[in-house]
Amino acid sequence: MSVGSHHAAPLGGSVDALKALVRGRVAILTGAGCSTESGIPDYRGPATRNRARKPIQHREFVEHESVRRRYWARSAIGWPMMQGAKPNAAHHALAELEQRGKLTGLITQNVDRLHHKAGSRAVLELHGALADVRCLDCGVGESRDHLQTRIHALNPSLQNARVSVAPDGDAEIPADAIDSFVVPACVVCGGVLKPDVVFFGGSVPRDRVESAFAMVDAADALVVVGSSLAVFSGYRFVLRARDNHIPIAIVNQGETRGDALAAVRVDGRAGEVLPALLAC
Repeated sequence: MSVGSHHAAPLGGSVDALKALVRGRVAILTGAGCSTESGIPDYRGPATRNRARKPIQHREFVEHESVRRRYWARSAIGWPMMQGAKPNAAHHALAELEQRGKLTGLITQNVDRLHHKAGSRAVLELHGALADVRCLDCGVGESRDHLQTRIHALNPSLQNARVSVAPDGDAEIPADAIDSFVVPACVVCGGVLKPDVVFFGGSVPRDRVESAFAMVDAADALVVVGSSLAVFSGYRFVLRARDNHIPIAIVNQGETRGDALAAVRVDGRAGEVLPALLAC
């Protein structure tokens, strides 16, 4: 396929040009901007750039009990919002494209599992999912829903906390609610529990990266949806597509790190742009 070149594409590019790329089979890479229309805040979107927040760091979580207590206390409040979030038009459009045989696979940087809820099946969760929890000591897994029940049994007063939601199932809660929070331990060995996601500073398993590369390598084009590509974890797939002369399209609100490599660049909401591809 030979649509476009790797010259920088203008912002506000044509949806028709995007449709032309999707005539072949494509790999999809999604970021937080794909889920903001489902009510899940992002870290770097247009609405959050002026109040950027520091995401939790892997090493701090592993080494400091106080960091784990703060994380789980805030997560206990934020989880119901994440768990109850519904897929939006972008998720449904991508699921439909998969059903039509248009995708080599969908790589998501999101941890909300909304692609699965929309019906997508060939999903590679690059950073894992908040719905899963794992013990750092014995490796046994537990569902986040099950853990939530245990958290509330240990911390009944949490249900009355006044909060506001934040990215990745986080929430702003009073300091005293954090200080008094009782952190649940692994039900098998009493060890340290961690959401089964890759925190900042952590590493994506190599076999997962290779599987994602294979999705890109098999595609006629790579379509990036709702990602600023600021983090190398996702940007590496844009570089892979460039190195293999695979055209790149970007659908995002605002500029991204990959704009100079894109053949097609559409500045818009994923939930508005992606459904238009179903008419192709």
